[in-house]
Amino acid sequence: MMHSIPTSVSAEVTPLLAVRGLRIETAGRNPAALIEDVSFDLSPGETLALVGESGAGKSLSALALLGLLPPSAMRIAAGSISLMGEDITDAPAARLRRIRGGQVAMIFQDPLSCLNPVLTVGRQIVETLTLHKGLTGSAARARAIELLDIVRIPEAAKRLDEYPHRLSGGMRQRVMIAMALAGEPKLLLADEPTTALDVTISAQIMALLDQLRRDIGLAILLITHDLPAVRMIADRVAVMYSGRIVETGNADAIFSQPAHPYTRGLLLARPRGSMASGAARLVEIPGTVPQPSERPSGCAFRPRCPSADDLCARQRPEPHAAGHGLVACHHAQHGASLIGETV
Repeated sequence: MMHSIPTSVSAEVTPLLAVRGLRIETAGRNPAALIEDVSFDLSPGETLALVGESGAGKSLSALALLGLLPPSAMRIAAGSISLMGEDITDAPAARLRRIRGGQVAMIFQDPLSCLNPVLTVGRQIVETLTLHKGLTGSAARARAIELLDIVRIPEAAKRLDEYPHRLSGGMRQRVMIAMALAGEPKLLLADEPTTALDVTISAQIMALLDQLRRDIGLAILLITHDLPAVRMIADRVAVMYSGRIVETGNADAIFSQPAHPYTRGLLLARPRGSMASGAARLVEIPGTVPQPSERPSGCAFRPRCPSADDLCARQRPEPHAAGHGLVACHHAQHGASLIGETV
């Protein structure tokens, strides 16, 4: 059963990205569902944050969007992926290569492993410009310098001739963003882009992404467990657990009035107030995300949920309307605030 996800624009506007009922399975004779019935929309110029613990299926969903699933290990078993109205679910490899870096670009959490250590920053940006925009020579170099300026790298012309290992982690991530922008994509997939960075640099990278979205109308799918970053730049949030989206909605509403017990648990597990003064404490969610082959009957979150009952064991909850979006829970706390929460 597929459910549409509310967007921030009118229904007449075609979503930039539309994912419907996506199901990803392991390859082999006894396939296990890694991703089940995942549906969401992303509109031009919008930031959607896909959040959840490790193992929830966030990065796997992003790889599927770009056709980067390892075919020997997993496959799309059902559902559809549409980009600007074009169904690219089963697009040929040649078509997907043109989409990657052109219409859609991706940045990862470890830029050092993505950048070629034996090529200068400039050489790598120029190669991207040549591939996607046909620029060569002085025109490509001039555009590369412009891109480094856009991502706020000081002394851009000088940095162009540096090797990746000579740059700080924050600088390398800015270079990756510059390379992603080289093809002038409509959509940027940012997979844990600040994981390896300290808090101050992380905030700067998030602010940069948000400014790019505003300046050039870039849509961003932000995959992260960094909730402060989500609150900083996201328009909407989709909470993922064990291969399914369990809650979606406006970012402000998700943070102030989460309806799903898992969403509430994620928010209570982050620092609130003054930790030094003892005014706040972290509340851990007991247990771990189950392996796909070990999901319990009914609701996958049931073994970790304080509200679970027999209904949760018998019947898997389907998404239904919440005040701010959709929630898949038999005991959703509609309209409940986290203020004063002590559990």
